[in-house]
Amino acid sequence: QVQLVESGGGLVQTGGSLRLSCVVSGYIFSNYVVAWFRQAPGKEREFVAGINWSGVNTKYAASVKGRFTISRDNAKKTVPLQMNSLKPEDTAVYYCALDTIGYRTFPKELAHEYDYWGQGTQVTVSS
Repeated sequence: QVQLVESGGGLVQTGGSLRLSCVVSGYIFSNYVVAWFRQAPGKEREFVAGINWSGVNTKYAASVKGRFTISRDNAKKTVPLQMNSLKPEDTAVYYCALDTIGYRTFPKELAHEYDYWGQGTQVTVSS
């Protein structure tokens, strides 16, 4: 059974930092893209960052580029998302997702490309 479990969310002030973690179990993690998405109240789920199977290629949404960093540890089956210089507009539930098409060179940005999802972790940035 495939499981993705996010952790690390919380309440932080504007300009602060958080480090989210996604742990994947029940799948051959190292062959596949993992991405982070977020969904704010009343808004659609949006792509935040993704990393390919080898960790060489990453992609970021324009709104987070230069502030967020995605990485992966294939041995530990984890995908951290380091979030710095947080803004109130970063407030959302953050989800990690697994794409089961193997060996993609670059992450996809559309939610329907991903087959497995975690339960989400809340990030709230106060102004």
